[in-house]
Order: sequence, then structure tokens, then C-alpha cells
Amino acid sequence: MGGDEFKEALGDVTPLPDQNRIPPPRPAVQAIVRQKSGSIAVSDVLSDHGEAPEEFRRNGLSRLALRKLRNSPVEDSLDLHGNTVEGARLLLQRFLAEAGERGLRCIRIIHGKGMNSRGNEAVLRAHARNWLCQHPEVLAYCPAPPNQGGSGAALVLLRART
Repeated sequence: MGGDEFKEALGDVTPLPDQNRIPPPRPAVQAIVRQKSGSIAVSDVLSDHGEAPEEFRRNGLSRLALRKLRNSPVEDSLDLHGNTVEGARLLLQRFLAEAGERGLRCIRIIHGKGMNSRGNEAVLRAHARNWLCQHPEVLAYCPAPPNQGGSGAALVLLRART
């Protein structure tokens, strides 16, 4: 069967667009109402220098804690998409301080995968993980499960406040 015969056999068909990828449906995100607390004094003590691992846990914390973290319900989340590095650092510090005041234990930081940045470089992912390692309230973090952002987000275990 030649090329013309094939086209005739197909009849009236609409060709697919050039990019035939269908974006995955976005998971339904529950709205979380944040309580407005008094002004929280946040000191900017996080360094931009250094590299952070894919997952992190403080000394003395077992690997079982990371496994439990992956299955823990997320109590609140912060989306850093579209921020500059400086803006993201300040937002993260403020969010961690707020979460600590509220007594949250498991939070999600959405930093993105870097797919829309120049050179497909995940700048915010690297910085966010580096900052999380430095923050004294962070006990551990790991990549989120695929349905919660995968490698574009981190689940974070915070220190319990007494």
C-alpha cells in the first residue's frame, strides 16, 4: 500500500499536534488556612554555599524515620516556584518559623524540577535542600512521593516543640 493509498484509507482524520504530550492531571490540593500570628522575627542565617544530598537526616535519626516521613500526612506546604533565590530563602525561613510556632511536624517544600529554567538547571531545588540541611528545626527531608511532586518537592520532618 503506497502513501497516497494509505491516506485515502484513513479518510478524514485530524492529525495530532506537534507536541502530543498530555499534561498529567494536577492532584487536588486541600486548602490550608494559615493562622495569622504576630510578626515573627526571622533572622537570615542560611548560607547559599554548599551542596545538599537528595535526602538528609540528622545524626542519631534512624533510616526508619525517613520511611515514616514518606508516609506521614503533610500538614502544610510552601510553593517556591517563580521566586528568586533571595526571595525563596526568605520565604522558606519565614515558613519554617511559622510551622515551628504552630507545632507542625511534616511539611512539604515545593521547589520544582528546574524544567522551565535556563539550561534545565534546578537552582531552587539545590538551594532549598542546602538551606534545609542548615536549619536547626529540620530533622530530616526526602523527595516527596510522585503524587505529591516527586523530585520537585521535599517532605520535611521538623523538630517537635515542647
